[in-house]
Amino acid sequence: MFGGNMQGMMKKVEKMQKEMERLQNELKNRTVEAGVGGGALTITINGAKIVQSVHIDPKIVDPEDTEMLEDLIVAAVNEANKKVDEMMSEEMSKITNGMRIPGLF
Repeated sequence: MFGGNMQGMMKKVEKMQKEMERLQNELKNRTVEAGVGGGALTITINGAKIVQSVHIDPKIVDPEDTEMLEDLIVAAVNEANKKVDEMMSEEMSKITNGMRIPGLF
């Protein structure tokens, strides 16, 4: 009797693994956008955390203050990465029914 339950559970785990792999591949193609500085700098990043585009409002470009621009870029990249992590976590929780699996995103 235990063997049948174990076999059924293993099939469910295998199905969940395949579903998670499919979702990971799908999410790599999705993009998120993060803006900082009131939208003065916007970064678009994909689910693989590769920056797709950067938009900088020309009004914030000051050759005398490149440090501010650098800080905005760092903030935008960090915010975009955070959004990707949240997207991944949200989508994976749909597969795992909210069950927390250590090491999974």
